[in-house]
This record gives sequence, C-alpha cells and structure tokens, in this order.
Amino acid sequence: QVQFVESGGGLVQPGGSLRLSCGASGSIYDIHVMAWYRQAPGKQRELVARITSGGTTNYADSVKGRFTISRDNAKNTVYLQMNSLQPEDTAVYYCYAPLISTALWGQGTQVTVSS
Repeated sequence: QVQFVESGGGLVQPGGSLRLSCGASGSIYDIHVMAWYRQAPGKQRELVARITSGGTTNYADSVKGRFTISRDNAKNTVYLQMNSLQPEDTAVYYCYAPLISTALWGQGTQVTVSS
C-alpha cells in the first residue's frame, strides 16, 4: 500500500513562503484525487486544497490566491506552495488521498507562522 511522507514544514514569518512536499512510496498515477488538509490546535481538520489526475484544482476560500497545489506523477509527489503566510495558517499539514476501499494519510508536517 502506498504511504505518504510530508516534508517542507517549519517556522516562517508572516508574509513568508513555504513549499510542502508529499512523497509517495509508490505510484500516484492512478490516484485520482490528492489533497492537503490541515489541523490547527483545538480545531477540526480542514481541506486546504485538492487536485485531480487531470489537473483540476480546488481551494479553501481562506487560501485562494495564496496557495497552489500541484502534482508530479513522474516523481510521485504532490506539492503545496504557500505564499503570503499568516499566523492563522499555523497548523499541521497532512497529505491525503481517498481510495475506493480506504483513505491514505501522511504523518503530517508542522507549519508555524510567527514573528
């Protein structure tokens, strides 16, 4: 079964940028939807962005115009480019893929936006 490993999180000042990567242990070519979720302390996990195998993307209203999701099937990797980061973006970010019989989650990577 494919496993995800996220990387690229860290501490950044408000207005800064980070690029998260979600590396898969196997091919993501046949995985139709890949997504990024996030969970802030004391809050429910929420969808940040999703991308289909055809390249269609959707974003949460709170990140539209600032975040960009992309996928590179040849590298089995999904990216989340995050610009103009704000303190409210602080959360653990998770890679996610819904499959027919199950759902795959990564272990998460911490993003902290603070001066």
